[in-house]
Amino acid sequence: MGVFQRIGDALARFRYGRNGMDQLNRALFVLYLIVWGMEILAGTVLRHTLLTRALETLLFALMLLIFFRMLSKDLYKRQAENQKFLNWRWTVKSRSASAKARHMDKDHKYFTCKACKTICRVPVGKGNIVITCPKCGEQIKART
Repeated sequence: MGVFQRIGDALARFRYGRNGMDQLNRALFVLYLIVWGMEILAGTVLRHTLLTRALETLLFALMLLIFFRMLSKDLYKRQAENQKFLNWRWTVKSRSASAKARHMDKDHKYFTCKACKTICRVPVGKGNIVITCPKCGEQIKART
């Protein structure tokens, strides 16, 4: 067995049972790269030393967080954190897609109930109307 094979086996044993790179770690790494770009910009172009030091501190904290999550053996906690992040990301993407679809719909006008935040859809061109929220029964007076 060669030296490199033994090193590879030792690294595999070390990584066994650890979290590794998940979606949250990838997002943190992208954030790290963005902050790193800002730090380079602040240091070279702006020559702002206080901002550069603050961004370096943030970079160090992000690096520690990424390595902590990657090497952690508490898989249940790291998976729960990742799942919360994925749920949040799905909610943001879903809202964005829904807003885009509502914007593209020229046959209807959309109103948000002030009481329960439900989105109500009404045909365009009906004039002044009173909309009753289907969820909570709140009255919405609007012009379509």
